[in-house]
Amino acid sequence: MNMIRQPAKGPAFVSLDSFGTALNVVVVGASGGIGGAFADHLAGSDRVARVTALSREDPGLDEAKCAWLPIDIENEESIEAAAAEIRASGAPVHMVIVTTGILHDGDDLTPEKTWRTLSSESLKKAFCINTIGPGLVAKHFLPLLARRRKTAFAVLSARVGSISDNRLGGWYAYRASKAAVNMLVRTLAIELKRSNPDALCVALHPGTVDSRLSKPFQSNVPDGKLFSPEKSAGHLLSVIDGLSPEQSGKLFAWDGTEVPF
Repeated sequence: MNMIRQPAKGPAFVSLDSFGTALNVVVVGASGGIGGAFADHLAGSDRVARVTALSREDPGLDEAKCAWLPIDIENEESIEAAAAEIRASGAPVHMVIVTTGILHDGDDLTPEKTWRTLSSESLKKAFCINTIGPGLVAKHFLPLLARRRKTAFAVLSARVGSISDNRLGGWYAYRASKAAVNMLVRTLAIELKRSNPDALCVALHPGTVDSRLSKPFQSNVPDGKLFSPEKSAGHLLSVIDGLSPEQSGKLFAWDGTEVPF
């Protein structure tokens, strides 16, 4: 039985004023910590009419305005089916947030400290979830974005995906797959501007979030820099709210600063 998630106690600054009202939003990866926090924040906003949570498992969102659809980020047919069901509802989409990602997965995928541990399987796994999945979500969901008003397609990336900011090395598969999704976002933004100039397409760095993904590496996080999923999601929604279509195609951190590619 799925547990009912308690509503997030989000920061008051998540206003979404720049998007207007009666928003129809989609959260991909809503059964994860930060994905669920995004869904909770959005469901609690008076400006949001409906939240569609997409994930492999029902996240158990305790909100009348929430709906769940199954999706497997590694399976394009499931992505296409979810998009088709949302399209059939007739309601245009105003925001899509892709929160899926992988850094480690038991013995099958661990952050590499040296090139000697690189493997084709770990690279394939990281790219499949961190890059290919978000790209296919864009393929099927960007056409659903409303026209002639601000909308947003946002993908969680990471500061370690910045090529110019890489001074420590290591984490080959994760860094490379996040750098690749940054390039996808930049390229998607260029094409999106031609057909839907009011739409925003961005990558987001959530900071270090207290989640399964970061759990093995939290001992090195400075005091005050380990965010709860609720805090990180609130910060990122505030960032999205403050961005304009002219800033499309870039990577922004949780505090609103632009991270160079």
